[in-house]
Amino acid sequence: MRSISDTKIIYLTAGAGGMFCGSCMHDNALARALFAEGWDIQLVPTYTPIRTDESDFSVDKVLFGGINVYLQQKIPCLRYLPAVFDRFLDSPWLIRKVTSRAMETDGAMLGSLAYSMLLGSRGNQRKEVRKICRWMALARPDVLIFSNILIGGCIEEIKQVVDCPVLVTLQGDDVFLDSLKPPYRSQCINRVKEIVNKVDGFIVQSHFFKQYMCDYFSIDPLKVHVTPLGLEVADYTSFLDRDEEKQSRRTQTIGYLARIAPEKGLHHLVDAFIRLKSMPGTEEAKLHIAGWLSPENQAYADAQWNRLDACGLQDAYQYDGAVDREAKLEFFRNIDLLSVPTVYQEPKGLYALEAMAAGVPVVLPAHGAFPELLEASGGGVLFAPGDETGLALALSELLLDAERRLALGCLGQQFVHQQRNASVMAESTSVILKEFLAF
Repeated sequence: MRSISDTKIIYLTAGAGGMFCGSCMHDNALARALFAEGWDIQLVPTYTPIRTDESDFSVDKVLFGGINVYLQQKIPCLRYLPAVFDRFLDSPWLIRKVTSRAMETDGAMLGSLAYSMLLGSRGNQRKEVRKICRWMALARPDVLIFSNILIGGCIEEIKQVVDCPVLVTLQGDDVFLDSLKPPYRSQCINRVKEIVNKVDGFIVQSHFFKQYMCDYFSIDPLKVHVTPLGLEVADYTSFLDRDEEKQSRRTQTIGYLARIAPEKGLHHLVDAFIRLKSMPGTEEAKLHIAGWLSPENQAYADAQWNRLDACGLQDAYQYDGAVDREAKLEFFRNIDLLSVPTVYQEPKGLYALEAMAAGVPVVLPAHGAFPELLEASGGGVLFAPGDETGLALALSELLLDAERRLALGCLGQQFVHQQRNASVMAESTSVILKEFLAF
């Protein structure tokens, strides 16, 4: 009888260049937790090496190397480079160096590249598809997991050389597709609808996103499995039993921890903060912002800083940039609330779990995965999406009510440490894997 230690899992995760990526951090934590359970698992990056603020569990290899993928899209003759040059261009150290700064963000280029990748062996990266198929034939996995459907254009070809179940985690694929310009958005979505028929099962982290993705990609709901989003909580144990410290705090600091991008809704929080500063009792409130800022969003970020400065609030906010693990933990020690008022419907919200693990209550829009997360945890409050006045009022009420903040923080903290840790996430995922492997 097969055991989990005899079962080889290949987990393909999509790197995001120099950015701390929530999906990468989820994949990294899940793979490590599955390994701790006894599974034989390899976490293999695609496009670029992953960047995570925890120890990197991934192998030192990159499939669908981002440099090769890009060059084969832009320069046709490079689709025929000898293998020795391919191996050099796929070197993890070289990819890290090239992608540590700005990456190609032109809308037309991203759209054409995404569609070409989804075409698999019919796209401009057909040589890369052949390479990954050869690698899979040697690796011989018992189950293959893709971190998103956007790297799944090769699934049909892989299944021709490796007879194993293929699972795909859906965690924000729609956000990227919705950002594409015509005609690429519709082309990519239609192509994905073809690919989903080749996938054995899908994994999502919320019931909301299950229904949303079933409608978006025309997926049979019976193929979609919900597992809880989990977090490695070891570094957050220092936040336990800090009730006296929390009660003694006299600050009014609101935190924002996410990419600096329009879809994450920083502009909504800035507007609400400006309104908050004119409300009685919150005149001394501070705004503490952290998160990765890409070159194409620099003008957006500057516009937010300029709005705050124009209102005379230059001393009331600070921006720390992208923070590593130690700086992130310090960030949570110095805020009273966390708010990321996303414009899109967030499928998971890892930053909300991180805040709650630290005992920090959250103020979030009532859409996406947030309503079911807060209903289950009790770790925060909701406001109507896009309602900046409502957000300002929700922030004001909690900033002025230390007892309620403490109660919400304790509820959220207990929930994450007991029910949303990485081990629970791995146990739930293991149930799904065993179902497909007929254990």
